[in-house]
Amino acid sequence: ESGAFESERVELLDGMLVTMTPQDAAHAHTVQRLAEALTLALRGKAIVRTQSPLALLDDSEPEPDIAVVPLGDYSSGHPAEALLVVEIPGSSLRRDRLVKGPIYARAGVDEFWLIDLVVRLVEVHRHPDAGRFTSIMRVAEGESLRSLRFPDVEVSLRDILPTVRR
Repeated sequence: ESGAFESERVELLDGMLVTMTPQDAAHAHTVQRLAEALTLALRGKAIVRTQSPLALLDDSEPEPDIAVVPLGDYSSGHPAEALLVVEIPGSSLRRDRLVKGPIYARAGVDEFWLIDLVVRLVEVHRHPDAGRFTSIMRVAEGESLRSLRFPDVEVSLRDILPTVRR
């Protein structure tokens, strides 16, 4: 907030400032498509934020690619709760899985989707307990995602994943 890192893309993870990786076209495409689908489906039920901070823990303020947060006015402070968090890593896959995932679990986020664009599948992490998610399932390209909190919302991976060039 002091502006000391104004020209740098960093996020606070476990008390450390971590440089955020640049986005490629496939990443940006997937963020946009999923955010559009969730925004339409969750209108009046929740807010969909893209690449914005979450004030989840005293030592962590991650900026997930997508966060579904409760309805509310966040003009004077970042949300301190998320119903669903989505990360779409490129080179940050290891950090997203091993550092950010446990942060989301410790903060009590019900569900964390990790979309791997290389292998074209989603790891769905659910049921946080003692700093980790107790359930992890994989959703393949031809399948659809459904959130725990919003089971009536279905997102087809075919609709959000970038086209494969052969």
